[in-house]
Amino acid sequence: MTAASPLSIVAVNLPGGIVPAGDLLAVLTAAEAAGIDHVQFGHRQQLLLAVEPSRRWTLLQALAAVGVPGEPYKEAHPNIMSSYVGEDVFYNATWLREGVYKDILDLFDYQPQLKINLVDSRQTFVPFFTGHLNFIAAETSNHWHLYVRFPRAGGLYTWPQLVYSEDVPILSAAIEQALLSTAIDYDGAPATAGARLFAHISATQPLAPTAEASPLLVPTFTLPYYEGFNRSGQQLWLGIYRRNEQFAVAFLQDVCRLCLHTRIGQLCTTPWKSLVIKGIALPDRAQWDTVLQRHRLNVRHAANELNWQVEDRCPDGLALKHELVRYLNEEDVRTYQLCFAIKTQPQTGLFGSIIIRTQAARVGTQYEILYTRDFNPNSRDFVLFRQQVRRDQLGWYLAELCHQFYAQRDATAAPAPEQSAASHNLPLPGAASTPLPRCRRCLTVYDQSYGDAGQGIAPGTPWASLPSYHCPTCEAPATEFEQWHDPAALPEDASIMSP
Repeated sequence: MTAASPLSIVAVNLPGGIVPAGDLLAVLTAAEAAGIDHVQFGHRQQLLLAVEPSRRWTLLQALAAVGVPGEPYKEAHPNIMSSYVGEDVFYNATWLREGVYKDILDLFDYQPQLKINLVDSRQTFVPFFTGHLNFIAAETSNHWHLYVRFPRAGGLYTWPQLVYSEDVPILSAAIEQALLSTAIDYDGAPATAGARLFAHISATQPLAPTAEASPLLVPTFTLPYYEGFNRSGQQLWLGIYRRNEQFAVAFLQDVCRLCLHTRIGQLCTTPWKSLVIKGIALPDRAQWDTVLQRHRLNVRHAANELNWQVEDRCPDGLALKHELVRYLNEEDVRTYQLCFAIKTQPQTGLFGSIIIRTQAARVGTQYEILYTRDFNPNSRDFVLFRQQVRRDQLGWYLAELCHQFYAQRDATAAPAPEQSAASHNLPLPGAASTPLPRCRRCLTVYDQSYGDAGQGIAPGTPWASLPSYHCPTCEAPATEFEQWHDPAALPEDASIMSP
């Protein structure tokens, strides 16, 4: 008896996480004909189809026949992400409405090879900085901030000018061509590489004149509850999450048919691998209940199960998530305003304020736990909390880190009334900050506000008083540390100091 061949993965990009119900029904029909009975959504809002290798070409032909190209290599042309899914559901946009999203998406006349995010600055449901080109809505109507994350280099460059909506696809294509054709050397500091990139684009690609970019205001992170039936004005929206990330083709076909029957034109996918249907009329609620009942779907999972990101099609990561969720649930650990990511591979672009990452070990698999210095998942300023943690210890350490988060919140004085608006000027990747000592060998950073508990160094201990200090990661002496002027622009896999 021979072992079964591994399944091939075909990605169907859903630009902006928006898919017409009729198009999705056509894709599902093609999938069903290829012997697929379950599908998944990816963390970039795309649809993932796992097919037998012998049927892969048939599936690609069937998708092409209905005008929906399949991506045989899902990383070759990443899906364009957007925050449209949250509009009029979790927040109310000012100028960035459905028509603006669709106008911009329609202007993309090429398939991007870089990851592109289009997000509203008023929301926290869709990550801001997980793309290579991160367009974030400005206060000025039809204008965007741009933050460039260089491929394989880490760090973010703040584009010095706002970008007009109609120029987003043009600028994206020009930047992609410059970076992928190596017309721009982006090695070194992001600010230096970014300045070279800006000068190159300004000289070769004239764009509509715009104002200089002002500081970006982003809201404090909270993850809205995105499942079940919820009221929005005189209508309902329905969020559907699957614990195993698997959506039955038959169920989604029924969803599409009901959308068409009740005149709901489109569905939305989320970065949390779930589905949102907007605009359900109140009298139609019973029909949606019938579909959920027919397929035995539960739509009220606990909130502390919904704030996790796992790599696409990663059974080990998903199993670990379930273990940790059970532990935190049994211990009744509060996780509100936190989100977690499990990474088994480097550079997967997941979103999280607490990161559990696999770590090489002599025996078995061990893990390291990191968190962003202010627990803001949009930050790239990672702090190493623990290394070489066994799997059975992870839950306990996560609970301790959650307690640390709330202790940190308790220690922060409440803002004055005039400072308590929903949006705050938070530190952004690439922002200027006080220089910190950083190890040249492994990029470990010493921050005197945290000290180094592992070496008995109390918070507040200045670097100048530690001439005999040794790096806790690679044992390099203090003489191997340099002053680092950009602590918010860390490469994704840099190793950072334990508090």
